[in-house]
Amino acid sequence: MASSKVQIESNIKNEELINVRRQELVNAAVKLFVKKGFHKTTVREIAKEFGMSMGALYDYIRTKEDILFLVCDHIFKSVSDKLEASIKTEKDTKEKLRNAIRDYFIIIDSIQDYTLLLYQETKSLNRKDRNYVLSAEMELTNIFEKIITQGIKEKTFKINKRTAKVVANNIMVQGQMWSFRRWVAQKNFSLNNYIKIQTDLVIDSIS
Repeated sequence: MASSKVQIESNIKNEELINVRRQELVNAAVKLFVKKGFHKTTVREIAKEFGMSMGALYDYIRTKEDILFLVCDHIFKSVSDKLEASIKTEKDTKEKLRNAIRDYFIIIDSIQDYTLLLYQETKSLNRKDRNYVLSAEMELTNIFEKIITQGIKEKTFKINKRTAKVVANNIMVQGQMWSFRRWVAQKNFSLNNYIKIQTDLVIDSIS
């Protein structure tokens, strides 16, 4: 997956410092974006929340859209790294899928505001960065699709490859629903209960 840390220019040469400061910047910005909205939040307000001067802030980013891009990047890297670790286990395919769904839902729960912001404001990115977001989401979807396809080859899952693509996308949406419709989902279910119900529905539908 492409890295925003490479694509966004910086006046700072210390790569480790850039990574740390940009993550802190993202955390500060997300609070304001969720509270006020992306367009109504100014870079000056972000600098104040971050505890940094405007000049120092521009050492790490060039525009407010850069911050939104970093938010997108953070989400996809967090999910991707965890899912890739899930599928490298020695467990059977059905268990791999269960673990991947569980890990994905848990990560979404931990970055709910990030997820909401991403899908509300992706349209604010330029075409290049918007395409990055879309391709990154497809990479995550492909992780689930690969597990399901492996299960088809092993005859663990009784669907075809075309249906596997639909199921993989459904899993992505089910995880996002925990954030998008949290006023319903989290009012009626604990996270563990939600994960179990959704996972059982997926597994039962393809086995």
